Amino acid sequence: MRSMQSSVTLLRRRLGAIIARCHALLGNFVRPYRPELHYMRGPGPKWHARQHLGRAD
Repeated sequence: MRSMQSSVTLLRRRLGAIIARCHALLGNFVRPYRPELHYMRGPGPKWHARQHLGRAD
């Protein structure tokens, strides 16, 4: 009984390691869309430079 439990534990560890490797490999190929990386956060420096050219401060 004891050897069966240790073999099951060993099998679970190996399967866990294989699944973790597969997950890591697939994660390198499949990148989920993350919209926060593409948000515009307001006018940039070129916009500010154009807006301030016409002003007489």
